Amino acid sequence: MLCTRITNARVITMDAARPAARELGIWRGRIVGLDEEVAGLPARRTLDLDGATVLPGFIDAHVHLAWAGLKAHAPSVTPSRRADDVLRVVADAVTRAPAGGWVDFGGYDQRTLDRPLTATDLDSVSAGRKVCLGHLSGHACLVNSAVLAGLPAEVARPDGFLAEAAMGAALRSRPPHSLSELASAIGRAARVCRSEGITGCAEAGVGARLFGHSPIEGAAFQLARESGLLPLRVQLMVAADALRPVEAAGEDTTSRAIDLGLRTGFGDGPLSLGALKIFTDGGMMARTAALSSPYLGGGGSGQLMHEPDVLESTIVAGHLAGWQLAVHAIGDRAVDVALATLEKAQKLRPRPEAHHRIEHAGLVRPDQLPRLAALGVTVVVQPSFLRYYGDDYATVMGEERADWLYRGRGFLDHGVRVAGSSDRPVADGAPLRAIRFMVERASESGRPIGAGEAITVEEALRAYTVEAARACHWEGDAGSLTAGKRADLVVLGDDPRRVDVSRIADIEVLRTFVEGDDAY
Repeated sequence: MLCTRITNARVITMDAARPAARELGIWRGRIVGLDEEVAGLPARRTLDLDGATVLPGFIDAHVHLAWAGLKAHAPSVTPSRRADDVLRVVADAVTRAPAGGWVDFGGYDQRTLDRPLTATDLDSVSAGRKVCLGHLSGHACLVNSAVLAGLPAEVARPDGFLAEAAMGAALRSRPPHSLSELASAIGRAARVCRSEGITGCAEAGVGARLFGHSPIEGAAFQLARESGLLPLRVQLMVAADALRPVEAAGEDTTSRAIDLGLRTGFGDGPLSLGALKIFTDGGMMARTAALSSPYLGGGGSGQLMHEPDVLESTIVAGHLAGWQLAVHAIGDRAVDVALATLEKAQKLRPRPEAHHRIEHAGLVRPDQLPRLAALGVTVVVQPSFLRYYGDDYATVMGEERADWLYRGRGFLDHGVRVAGSSDRPVADGAPLRAIRFMVERASESGRPIGAGEAITVEEALRAYTVEAARACHWEGDAGSLTAGKRADLVVLGDDPRRVDVSRIADIEVLRTFVEGDDAY
């Protein structure tokens, strides 16, 4: 007997062998079959969807649930356009914090203000508290003098604007969040994901020195799971910072590991270990993404997180130890480093089944496309960045390089796999909105950005289902509505392929099933 029979639906399976159906059967969290394969089988529950569209549940291949949940409850300085307005928000919020305490704010973006703020400005309204304004990009922050006083002299910039490693030093001086606080934050963000049709995601870097929230952050996800706060499947990327030197048997080729040598693939069900996250550069909004030619309008060419030989050592060691690698590379210079080191790693020990990934691939030159294809890596892109930050990105890249931003068509035409993601909370995380942006390639102002990189709706859907599943090593269990796979699916009020592209983002998410369960 089926647990659930779904009938009268427009089922888009994302399986080329059987692309469409009208009926789907579920038993014990798995798909039994389609149409005639389940016809006549009794069912405990029958759902008549009245022509609604059913797709595989969306998978967001790169998110930050803990950060998103914390940010949602922190005071925000967005959408202030005047520096004095930001200071008023800070002055109001610090009065609710204990004397001498730490107060976090979200949404700081110096590019949109009438003047940049400084530590001295924050001092005037901090009332004896330690104040940190997190930059919208996640790659910088603005802190007051009380925070600067506790930092090493080499990173404590007098103006209080700290990027990358300096930001990491500031955040490490903050008292760690408790596990219960983090678990609640994870649950808040995960519920939003599920309401948007997401059934699984990859948390992009627990244990990171750059923006970690606790030295035992991974335990917060376990607590969230045990407490019933995790309504979807989560894969934890482990930041390379968490590795330590080990002396294993020579044939094991493992020189660095997390405790007990756990690596990609450990765990099953709703919580497991995914890729090893390695930062090669910073972010474009903070002007720290590493470019081969400078940003227009000043600001230099960005920066690599470490010297190339150090990055190579980390990447090669992770590959030899059996990890899937998720290499953060936004600027084209960083992509050069990622390509060279991954090529070396695969030459030393071929592992085509590793499904290595490049996170973001924000600026990719034409000459880099064939090398990406030859390596067989998946690029994990964030389409919403073009929508919300595209005007700025295109301006600082210039006319030629703007066409290389967050590519779509160029990747696919060269045979490079593309997985969709949000980098939530850096940008809006709703997959249907991102799918629209992958097709439209326009900023909020309507400015076309790399119009030739537009892809089809079907290809964009594939990025958020089939390809995102493969990027997480879930292709045997998710990504398509195929017999034997998990019954992770989303029910939509309309078919994204049949409506005007401008309407895709407005399609209603009616239900989200995780292993056949649509109650959460």
